[in-house]
Amino acid sequence: KRYRGGQADDIWIYDFKSQELTNITQNPAQDIIPMWYNNKIYFLSDRDHFMNIFVYDLNTKQTKKITNFDKYDVKFPSLGAEHIAFENGGYIYLLNLQNDKIEKVNIEISEDYPWIRNKLENVKDKIASWGISPDGNRGLFVARGDIFTVPAKKGKITNLTKTPGIHERNAEWSPDGKWIAYVQDDGNSNEIYLIDGNGKNKTQLTNNSKSYLWELKWSPDSKKILFSDKALKLYYIDIATKEIKEVVKSKVWEIRDFDWSPDSKWITYTDFINNFWSQIYLYSLANNKSYKISDEFFESGSPVFSKDGKYLFFISTREFRPKVSNFEWNYMYENESNIFGLTLQDTLGTPFAFENDTVSIKSESSQEKKNDKSKDKKDKTEVTENIIKIDIDRIQDRLFKIPTKTSAYQRLASCSNGKLYYTREGKLWSFDFDKKEEKKVGDFTAFEISNDGKKIIWGKDNKYYINSLDANVNSDEGELDLSDMELTINRTEEWTQIFNESWRQMRDFFYAPNMHGVDWNAIKLKYAELVPYVVHRSDLTYIIGEMIGELNCGHSYVGDGEMPEPETIGIGLLGADFEYDNSANAYKITKILKGRNWEEKTRSPLTEPGINIKEGDYLFAIDGIRLSKQLTPFEALNGKTQKYVALSVSSKPNESSAKDYYVKTISSESHLRYYNWVENNRLKVEKATNGRVGYIHIPDMSMEGLNEFVKYFYPQVRKEALIVDDRYNGGGNVSPMIIERLRRILLVAKNSRNQEEVMTNPDAVMTGPIVCLLNEISASDGDLFPYQFKKAGIGTLIGKRSWGGVIGIRGSLPFLDGSYLYKPEFANFGADGTWVLEGVGMQPDIEVDNHPAKEYKGEDEQLNKAIEVILEQIKTNTKPQIPKVPPFPDKSK
Repeated sequence: KRYRGGQADDIWIYDFKSQELTNITQNPAQDIIPMWYNNKIYFLSDRDHFMNIFVYDLNTKQTKKITNFDKYDVKFPSLGAEHIAFENGGYIYLLNLQNDKIEKVNIEISEDYPWIRNKLENVKDKIASWGISPDGNRGLFVARGDIFTVPAKKGKITNLTKTPGIHERNAEWSPDGKWIAYVQDDGNSNEIYLIDGNGKNKTQLTNNSKSYLWELKWSPDSKKILFSDKALKLYYIDIATKEIKEVVKSKVWEIRDFDWSPDSKWITYTDFINNFWSQIYLYSLANNKSYKISDEFFESGSPVFSKDGKYLFFISTREFRPKVSNFEWNYMYENESNIFGLTLQDTLGTPFAFENDTVSIKSESSQEKKNDKSKDKKDKTEVTENIIKIDIDRIQDRLFKIPTKTSAYQRLASCSNGKLYYTREGKLWSFDFDKKEEKKVGDFTAFEISNDGKKIIWGKDNKYYINSLDANVNSDEGELDLSDMELTINRTEEWTQIFNESWRQMRDFFYAPNMHGVDWNAIKLKYAELVPYVVHRSDLTYIIGEMIGELNCGHSYVGDGEMPEPETIGIGLLGADFEYDNSANAYKITKILKGRNWEEKTRSPLTEPGINIKEGDYLFAIDGIRLSKQLTPFEALNGKTQKYVALSVSSKPNESSAKDYYVKTISSESHLRYYNWVENNRLKVEKATNGRVGYIHIPDMSMEGLNEFVKYFYPQVRKEALIVDDRYNGGGNVSPMIIERLRRILLVAKNSRNQEEVMTNPDAVMTGPIVCLLNEISASDGDLFPYQFKKAGIGTLIGKRSWGGVIGIRGSLPFLDGSYLYKPEFANFGADGTWVLEGVGMQPDIEVDNHPAKEYKGEDEQLNKAIEVILEQIKTNTKPQIPKVPPFPDKSK
């Protein structure tokens, strides 16, 4: 049994003579790992909150507590001849089974621990973010938590911070070039700091930040910094006074999309209304007020001010060109955005207003012309120095569209050269408002433009370049030399910082602000005691895992990070099973997996055209290597993935009759074996129901699972009933799409001249009963699927209670050593306002447990029950059925 949602695990004894089954624990706790010794059963139980060892005496039928640890759980008990060895709080203990006395084992390990020694390492492959100096002469990089500046052409790389064990991130150079702002995370807090370009002067700007800080944005006058946090707030800080002003708190989501006006008096940002519908706002620093300036009927985002202060550019989805699915009459929209602009002054026309050429009259002297040119130059310079006037009234009406193609746009950047830069279709483009034309800049999407508008830094394929912005950008020149981007790694300090940051990230992102009632500060102190003993990254992963496990919540994952890894060598596979035949001294091919040989992941090498190998044939040699009982086919295929190999095969147990076949191996059989399992189930259902019932297995709720659903749903939608198999579903987020199709009801039938088949509305509708299989490994969105299946009244649930982990996650935030931490962030509750499934799982209507021995032999009792139930439900099906074509109307009268 599994322990979930406070439901007990009990230990049972089966008497073979009396055939009686006795529950020896009968306690609402987790009772696990029974160990039988001398008519007593020792086991772990969390009856007093912590896991301790208990013993049940079979003679007296009494239970006694043996250990009394109250800080850490007893872990990993192992029964020996007269002792049980176990771990608690990092120590090893022995429990003497003769007298129940406990003794700590003193273990001394003579080891140099080379992995924790300081090490000088190049970190050019550990770059987390990058930018450019205001004049474009140096690049700005954050790599493995340190901040570097890199010369565009001449000079040396400078490490500004040199802080092993401190995580610096999100560095941004001020427009005046004096300071670099960044977020420093020492593990205890993350705060904003300033450091100069030489790394000599450092200033802390913020104190006691309440939540995780996101990106930073300097004001054009270099006097303020705009930033946001996980508390869904947007702020700016005054550099001189260190005063922080809250701009807005979103009610919906994090604000990560913002920009300054050229005069540093206005802020534009994207927030959300209704169902995550993005809208653009303007905020006035002068009157501390926000104005929504976009049309709420259209999604809009990525706002940026033009450098001359005349326009606000943004991306919006306002063109609707639906595409129809290949499988049903259903719509979808994609790549439907354009770039738009708003005139900020009500007296200003658009960049595309009508222009009328005039004749110039030359009457001034050359000196007057020179003076006028100087005046013009001065006027143009002063545009960004003066306060920009923004007329809010009817600003939504002053809209214009940039004449570029409708597509999927990201990332806008206005430049002082009068151009607007943006990414589309994996490339960087620019629009020249003087020439009214668009040009491709380069084949990349990650870029930053220097404040003077003359240089661009861009990255692709782990290489970085600084180029002039006056021409098309390519990778033939300007590559930055990162060979000296080195720092000294102190893993002990790193591990302490990672532990602390992991604790704080969970504090800031965990979906429940009460941390499930756990004293999170006390938990940190409890596990921090173990961190000084970490000598390997896996030690740290274990400790963090134990710490976040205190929250009793699924989807709390920690892993990766740097550690020694053994070299892996792939084994070429043939999509077949073998067994050694002593008489032939060869391997008999007992099974050849069927394949979909047009796709690599389900290709079965021995079934490809021209390969005349059958089940029952004998395999004698591979690439001339004679196989034996000791030398298996897998040893001969070592290092030969995706390579042609010569197989010496005969239909007889006689090597002299063997023939060579050249076969290309595959690197994995996982997809191939999965396909065969699904097909075997489908054929079983088809045979047992005389083709009346369809079968679909959904392996997960990602695109892979959606693809499998589409492959099997549409070809079988006209069958009388359907078995949907959600077992072993790994989760994802597409369950609502599948539920929508399964819950459809026939509303309209239709027919055309000479057509024998009746069509339907909706056109893909199952008019028969549907049952759903689930088990203990129906997880995450695979939990939510049967829950929705039941709530929508689609059909009967059959199998075992699902996993019970439905608090969703997203990608990990960065850590110093590249490790990850997934934080449960997105909770699910029912329409009745109560939390659902977490820690409990979905209970089936009909419980069927697959017996392991029977399942090993190929008997699937759960699928058998589904077939039995669905055949009965077909008899009483009340869904609207597809009717026959009625008599055609006679309108002659």
